[in-house]
Amino acid sequence: MSDIPGNPKVSRKLAAILAADIAGYSALMGADDEATVRDLKAHQAVILPLVGEHRGRIIDTTGDGILAEFASVVNSVECAVAIQKTMAERNAGTDPERRMQFRVGISLGDVIHDEQRVYGDGVNIAARLEAIAKPGGICLSGEAFGQVQRRLQLPAVDLGDQQLKNIAQPVRLYSVAADHFSAPHPPTRPALTLPDRPSIAVLPFTNLSSDPKEDYFSDGITDDIITELSRFSELFVIARNSSFQYKGKSPDIRQVGRELGVRYVLEGGIRRAGDRVRISGQLIDAGTGAHRWAERYDRRLQDVFAVQDEVARTIVSTLAAHVRKAESERVRTKPPNSWEAYDYFLQAADALASFNTSFNKKDLYKARHLVEQSIAIDPTYARSYAILARTYNAAWIHPIDSDHLNPSALNQAHQLARKAVQLDPNLPLAHTCLGVVLTFRHEHDPFPDQRALTGPHPRTVQECHERM
Repeated sequence: MSDIPGNPKVSRKLAAILAADIAGYSALMGADDEATVRDLKAHQAVILPLVGEHRGRIIDTTGDGILAEFASVVNSVECAVAIQKTMAERNAGTDPERRMQFRVGISLGDVIHDEQRVYGDGVNIAARLEAIAKPGGICLSGEAFGQVQRRLQLPAVDLGDQQLKNIAQPVRLYSVAADHFSAPHPPTRPALTLPDRPSIAVLPFTNLSSDPKEDYFSDGITDDIITELSRFSELFVIARNSSFQYKGKSPDIRQVGRELGVRYVLEGGIRRAGDRVRISGQLIDAGTGAHRWAERYDRRLQDVFAVQDEVARTIVSTLAAHVRKAESERVRTKPPNSWEAYDYFLQAADALASFNTSFNKKDLYKARHLVEQSIAIDPTYARSYAILARTYNAAWIHPIDSDHLNPSALNQAHQLARKAVQLDPNLPLAHTCLGVVLTFRHEHDPFPDQRALTGPHPRTVQECHERM
């Protein structure tokens, strides 16, 4: 490596350059820009880490493109192979019209670099090779292929010497076809029998914000839409645990319908910026793949509850023409008085979900702290009391601190669960929490509490488990 005279921060070195982009990306954006951005972000979340895993450095990720450098040609090609195999697997269950396929070009050459970018023929050649590569395939320069042909044994086709745009000398090219990376066809699962009433699965809404830490928000909104829909007895709604198996994926909706046994699927995306939120959703007939309804809502954050309600009611009116309005009004969850209280509630629910997998007391304390902030803002929000009750119940169950099997922790959970039921007798989460606490207290007769705290219990065992 040698410094360029007059600029000590800019140097030359030999590097393998990987350039990749999505084939037909402009057409995908033209057909459905929001779905395309949503799918791209989901793919990038899986693909971009592969560069670091293969000891590369990402230089640029503008739009749908990826530009990365590697000190080793072998590492760069192994990374390209991993990208194409991963994408082949992710595309296997996706509607062909929505599949995204990377074209990858790799060159080896002398480049100029500084702290942020690289320049030179090595970069330019990689970009030209990426444009030549077939969708799902890899195109390598002769120099790069010569370094890896014996070690990796790629089934490459020699394309001969070709003149590339703005490159002085012809470049020898080798191509690896997409067929080499094709994922084996997974065994087909038998289609489930459709229930005798309108059935729907709500897939996790994609976080379209630039910050991945906002996932808790999109997951929480999805969860609330599932809850709102499940209140209508005329609908058969798939539980959250089943629909969230598709998070971060772009499945073929018809396959989702077969695997979950539903006629309709709701999917969408959420972008939060400042005090505004955009929620987009589309209802798809899982049998035919046809769109039944689509809408986009641009609202202030404090209006998000109205959007949730509007989405649920629109879907219900589309799928079940005879839903009883009185029933829906009777069991509807009471929204908080403050948007900030709801946001802290969502963060607390996310932290509690993390504790349920990690059993790390830091996650439990984080959930408790966040939900206490929610209650401080709105002391009448029943869902926050229910979540707080669950934190004390969890501390009583798990040996993480002095609350383990401590009667005072269980008593605290009992008081909080009762408070939640008192604030909102129609809240299944509150009744579930109270029922669990009473079980641990060996108070199996529900009538004393039922007389004091009127209101319906959760309708099904599935709903009880789903809310815990």
